[in-house]
Amino acid sequence: MEPILTVKDLSVSFSTRSGEFDAVKHVSFELGKGETLGIVGESGSGKSVTAQTIMKLIPSPPSKVKSGEITFHGQDLLNKTDKQMEAIRGKDIGMIFQDPMTSLNPTIKVGKQITEVLRKHQNMSKQAANKAALEMLELVGIKNAAIRMNHYPHQFSGGMRQRAMIAIALACRPSLLIADEPTTALDVTIQAQILDVMKDMQQKLGTSIMLITHDLGVVAGMCDRVVVMKEGEVVETGTTAEIFSNPQHPYTIKLLNALPRLDEPKRKNQLRLVLSKAAISLWYK
Repeated sequence: MEPILTVKDLSVSFSTRSGEFDAVKHVSFELGKGETLGIVGESGSGKSVTAQTIMKLIPSPPSKVKSGEITFHGQDLLNKTDKQMEAIRGKDIGMIFQDPMTSLNPTIKVGKQITEVLRKHQNMSKQAANKAALEMLELVGIKNAAIRMNHYPHQFSGGMRQRAMIAIALACRPSLLIADEPTTALDVTIQAQILDVMKDMQQKLGTSIMLITHDLGVVAGMCDRVVVMKEGEVVETGTTAEIFSNPQHPYTIKLLNALPRLDEPKRKNQLRLVLSKAAISLWYK
């Protein structure tokens, strides 16, 4: 299968007061047409920096691409100008960000935020864009879409805002969707609904998905292949079945061992969850 996205030997650093910090180190992977690739790792592993470098959303300085190639449909994205990337973002590559409340413009109605993308990239008339935006909101499962078109983001629930973000990201039927922690801060039920929407849209539109997450449960249910990152480096790649059934790297094994299992005693599961929460708390202090 011919890959639509190829990242080869990508290294990205940031200038800080303490000197140069290498956030991404010699990262390489491919994404095929219609495939879902999971990028997995803890906070600070370089997942989001990799994604934002693909989209050229990180300002330079302080960032610097030290080496590598990013090829999308045969085009070298790293050599694109800002204006050329503006034509690609939204039209050919869509992105769902971690927090829809801060990603959506709070002063603009949700419907208009979708129509703006359509009018810019598809040269639609206002009437045609409104009709397409309404169809997109209905497609991602927002009820009373005609009414919701005229609502502001704060009038949407967390799950609805995430659906609206998906509608904006997929409005122009991009061939690649980058989803950066799309289910963060959502409860389990809403998480499942959002993932179902993404899978359904992928089947209907044939979109390739690059899913960035720390949730291995999400990976198991969504992804065809997995890239495991640690401290800015790729430590293991493989199919989802290979990673879950026969992990090779010690870090991957530790990530999998941190998951609660139904076949373990309840007390052991509870202890594991307590230790995981404690580790997360220490990480953020």
